[in-house]
Amino acid sequence: MALREEFARSGNWLFRWRSYFPLLIVPLLLIALGQSKYLEQTAGETAEYLWEGFCALVSFAGLLVRCIVVAYAPKRTSGRNTEHQKAEVLNTTGLYSTVRHPLYLGNFLIFLGMVLFVQVVWFAILAVLSFWLYYERIMFAEEEFLRGKFGEGFLDWSDRTPAFWPSFRNWQKPELTFSFKNILKREYTAFFLIIASFTLLDIGGDVFTRGKVQVDFVWLTLFVIGLIVYLVLRTLRTRTRILHVEGR
Repeated sequence: MALREEFARSGNWLFRWRSYFPLLIVPLLLIALGQSKYLEQTAGETAEYLWEGFCALVSFAGLLVRCIVVAYAPKRTSGRNTEHQKAEVLNTTGLYSTVRHPLYLGNFLIFLGMVLFVQVVWFAILAVLSFWLYYERIMFAEEEFLRGKFGEGFLDWSDRTPAFWPSFRNWQKPELTFSFKNILKREYTAFFLIIASFTLLDIGGDVFTRGKVQVDFVWLTLFVIGLIVYLVLRTLRTRTRILHVEGR
């Protein structure tokens, strides 16, 4: 089998299971947590709080990228399905006019904020490299699918649009209007997972460095708020049509 087909096949497999990518680095995370809390031990609690705030901003910047994409995304575009590659429309406007994989860029920023939160340099480097190797193959497979389905339209778009790091030189206004309902319907899980992950990382750092469970009031409060938001929006999505948007 030629490398092109091999990369596409493995990329499609990774695409299907991409939600479980974080589990691959759990063994490394458990080791790294024993070396975390470096800033608190060397520079005090204020420095640690500032760093945690910075990391949270990085992750929520990634969520913002995802929200902007989702707010203008039409129905039946690639990137959101989990079973297999699927797209009826090639989206080339909005953030898709600046970068070919904006959702994965958002995922990377979310992931980066979390790995930086641990405060262990070697872990951050290995985690970022793992992300890149994993998602590069997925992006290759997705583009192979889009190339086969949309032909010259995809090639023209890919020639002028970078794959991962945005360039606003060829910005095109989104074709659809902004939909806040679509954001609420599709990104509430990511919102809660970010808060839950930071809360667990903070608790894990205390357990592995101090040998005891110590829940920070700020993270506990954010966790409770995030859980309430998650439950409310999930109920609205699954039991009502309040968040339904035609054509999205």
